[in-house]
Amino acid sequence: MIELIPAIDIINGQCVRLTKGDYARKTVYGDDPVAVARQFEALGFRRLHVVDLDGAKARHIVNADVLRRITSQTALTVDFGGGIKSDDDLRLAFDNGAHLVTVGSMAVTEPQHFEAWLQTYGPDRFILGADVRDGMVSINGWKEDSQLQLLPFLSHYTRLGISRVLCTDISKDGTLAGPAISLYKQIMEAFPGLHLIASGGVSSTDDIFTLEREGIPAVVFGKAFYEGRIDTARLMAAFNPNNPQIPVK
Repeated sequence: MIELIPAIDIINGQCVRLTKGDYARKTVYGDDPVAVARQFEALGFRRLHVVDLDGAKARHIVNADVLRRITSQTALTVDFGGGIKSDDDLRLAFDNGAHLVTVGSMAVTEPQHFEAWLQTYGPDRFILGADVRDGMVSINGWKEDSQLQLLPFLSHYTRLGISRVLCTDISKDGTLAGPAISLYKQIMEAFPGLHLIASGGVSSTDDIFTLEREGIPAVVFGKAFYEGRIDTARLMAAFNPNNPQIPVK
């Protein structure tokens, strides 16, 4: 059963969505991310993906206060990403209630540092962020392309215990053009035991059902929900609304 994970992206304390990661193509969907999080919880969702887009751009966490208010005022299991570049950032995320953190850029630019985090906190506290453009991993809020190919990048970290990967096809993100099914199938064929979280391009409830049929374990969606393209009642009827929270050690 596919895991349903709504997303909240934050800029200037507001709930926003970008198109293809372009900060100049921003749509504001709400002035209070906490109210949006409460709405997701009321609809029956148990998980939430929160991205500090200010933090991703600044290369350090900016919206820790928003994270704290979401985690203290809801019972959602929250994973948090954006701007986690240092030990202080990591502690700040956990101290403000993040159950898991999503780390992408650090895993590329400072692999030894990230590997030390895995040893200290355990790989179960991390989601590996794999943001992809033309088959290459992108970093720093999608502003830079690394020289790392996706599958070798995933192979390295799965050997170190990473079991959850959030993969975003940047060309799809915020476009409502449909998810990158072929990319996700390729990943699942290479890593059949991976808890892959598909992200980017979800345009409708049917897209989520397609991902389920293709065996994709989880999906993040944002813009499609905010623009009224997601039939929450249909999803909840098909997929257990009491999806268990991820156990956190």
